[in-house]
Amino acid sequence: MPDVGSSNTIIFRYKFQFENGEEKLFDVLLNEQTLQVFQSSPASNPEWTKLHYQQCTNCPLKDTVEYCPVAVNIAHLIDEFKFSTSYDKTWVVVETPERTYAQETTVQNGLSAILGIYMVSSGCPILDYLRPMVRFHLPFATTNETVFRAVSMYLVAQYFRGRKGLEPNWNLEGLVDIYKEISTVNKGMWNRLSKASSFDANVNALIVLSTFGDALRFSLKKDLEELSSLFVKYME
Repeated sequence: MPDVGSSNTIIFRYKFQFENGEEKLFDVLLNEQTLQVFQSSPASNPEWTKLHYQQCTNCPLKDTVEYCPVAVNIAHLIDEFKFSTSYDKTWVVVETPERTYAQETTVQNGLSAILGIYMVSSGCPILDYLRPMVRFHLPFATTNETVFRAVSMYLVAQYFRGRKGLEPNWNLEGLVDIYKEISTVNKGMWNRLSKASSFDANVNALIVLSTFGDALRFSLKKDLEELSSLFVKYME
């Protein structure tokens, strides 16, 4: 594990505070350059973290990989919340390098936010496309905020592709394709977690993430109509 105070480590701290006085604290540590998550290796990984256990149908990892990298990195979270109910009330405080967020919400919403960090920073070849968004993590984001951030990320990526002499895609077709694949991954992870949890908070947190992805795909098909009015000045 890296030094928590290291200058090349980004830390997102999640604190769940419950009405009965219980607290759950999680520090998500990322490499500043690669945004790869640092995770301590447990003595043994649960059976449900093995790659072939409810493996995603579009998983590109080879048979030589024993464990699903996402499953391994979220196993401690799943264990902490395996007896939690989705709509249990909690006060969630999120400390990021730039600012602190706080919101009274449900376990499933707070858990979906931190799961989103782990899922895109663990080394899944499909979810890796969303990794740049982690650097500008926005907990408790609305659908419109998520759509705006995802589209912005994709268009910046096309700019860098063009600078490298690669063909950019400006009509967002590639982003739609990415989210189709991500939707399949979310379904696969849901199948995993439904076998690993006694209650529904974990699996419903994934449903929240999947809903955002589906909303983004729908918004793209509708030509981002809900956001177009914000750009009137650029149409002059």
